[in-house]
Amino acid sequence: METQSAQLFVTCLVETLTPDVGLAAAEVLERLGVTVIVPDGLTCCGQPAFNGGFWDDARAMARHTIEVLSRSDAPVVVPSGSCADMIQHHYPELFAADPVYGPRAEALASRVYEFSEFLVDRLGQTDVGASFPGRLTYHASCHTLRGKGVTHQPLDLLAHLRDAELVELPGSQECCGFGGLFAIKMSDISGAMLSRKLDNLEQTGADAVVACDPSCLLHMAGGLHRRGSPVRALHLAQVLKGVEL
Repeated sequence: METQSAQLFVTCLVETLTPDVGLAAAEVLERLGVTVIVPDGLTCCGQPAFNGGFWDDARAMARHTIEVLSRSDAPVVVPSGSCADMIQHHYPELFAADPVYGPRAEALASRVYEFSEFLVDRLGQTDVGASFPGRLTYHASCHTLRGKGVTHQPLDLLAHLRDAELVELPGSQECCGFGGLFAIKMSDISGAMLSRKLDNLEQTGADAVVACDPSCLLHMAGGLHRRGSPVRALHLAQVLKGVEL
């Protein structure tokens, strides 16, 4: 495999709440021969402001992100489907009428990959030499599935884990109820959606649920903890790096 570099955009939630996810993503990439670059100066991609309707604030953060990630022409790997979707699809939308940042946003969007998408579609890897001693199930988070169009890539990677049993999650493509600001503004509905998701998770008998969006994982992990459930919520990168039950 040809040696190449990639910029890792770890995202706000990963950096502040789940740093193990960022470290795991870097370790898996390096195991596959990728030189990992973590650019100085990255902050928020602007998605919360964008979703909240504060587009001027989102543009300010997007301009900064474009500047930082344009110092190199290496592909950008994001261990979050929602943040990858924001940069790839909504940056061009934010700057559609901007003669300077519009083309720059389009250029950046063309080299942004969600983590599993980069491994499978860019590197051509489905077996990264990992194992998991237990039963796994997969939750297809909304932005990863519908925003980025990532469907089979995480499942292809999970299917090649040694010692793992992959079981189907009923309603795997249904929202877990997080939805960013939705979980705050519509907390009762969010809680009901989460409860249904957790019921489905527990029915599988899985030791862990895997997803590609840290925000969904945090939401599900909180619900599982409150239930006293032993089921763990793990990012795909953590599983591919190797975790102990």
